[in-house]
Amino acid sequence: MHLSQLIGGGVVVRSGKDARLIPGAGSVLELAQAAIASGKPLSEVVAGLGQGEAVDLPDLLAAGRLDCPVRHPDPAHMHVTGTGLTHLGSASARDAMHSQADPSKMTDSMKMFRMGIEGGKPAAGETGVQPEWFYKGTGVFAVGPGQPLTSPAFALDGGEEPEIAAYYLIGPDGTPNRIGFSLANEFSDHVTERINYLYLAHSKLRPASFGPELLVGELPQDIRGTSRIRRDGKVIWEKPFLSGETNMSHTIANLEHHHFKYDLFRVPGDLHVHMFGTATLSFADGVRTMPGDVFEIEAPEFGLPLANPLAVAAETPSTVRVL
Repeated sequence: MHLSQLIGGGVVVRSGKDARLIPGAGSVLELAQAAIASGKPLSEVVAGLGQGEAVDLPDLLAAGRLDCPVRHPDPAHMHVTGTGLTHLGSASARDAMHSQADPSKMTDSMKMFRMGIEGGKPAAGETGVQPEWFYKGTGVFAVGPGQPLTSPAFALDGGEEPEIAAYYLIGPDGTPNRIGFSLANEFSDHVTERINYLYLAHSKLRPASFGPELLVGELPQDIRGTSRIRRDGKVIWEKPFLSGETNMSHTIANLEHHHFKYDLFRVPGDLHVHMFGTATLSFADGVRTMPGDVFEIEAPEFGLPLANPLAVAAETPSTVRVL
């Protein structure tokens, strides 16, 4: 089952090629709240509302009617975060950016990657090694399908990172409840990151895009998608990307544990969007993006593709006013 959030209210449920409005549903977040309150699976809550009007989902996407799959009405209570070096092969691109003059010395990136290989998939009931973790921002930086990914004026680069994101609503008792998964573009400044690994945090403070469809249920073990960049309507770069636990050095459960072990991230009512990393970057292949380029990410398991143009913001003052 796939859910899509309409801008301005309304939810579409898709099963196969059949897409219909859900009667009485204003948002996916409201459906998740109802599932938590009733103790029923989200799919059962959706089924209980019956079938509404049939719609053409690709037409809604083309018309700019689809939003980020799940939003919080107060963006300050929507946390966007992620983990890196979680995929098999992900260390090669990162290691190249952070390589040291002495090739005999292992970079911190490679050390972290090897830690994941050795301890990122613990047995059930055991705790594995913690992954790299980063903060993207609040819901203010959550961008829907078709909307621009805007790079700040001071940025040195704006590049895509095709990933899978999971959405979690914290219940009244502090329990994280996973709503589902979607495609994500974890937009970053790789030139800034390459200057020094300690600039990673700076490079991640950018918007990220999500959607268009939310996959409800477990994440498939082996996801095979495609990431591409179009310039003036022509594909200038294209590469497959892999995800799912078959292609990862960590389990989803281990990544979830190390995010939600912090009390800060178990505040009742908060929404979390957490991205699981990637192994595919156009930047690693020497591509330099330009305003107007369009990032496209697609994978069969997630239905419609996620596409966003690149934009650059005007300069804004950052002078602090003393009160």
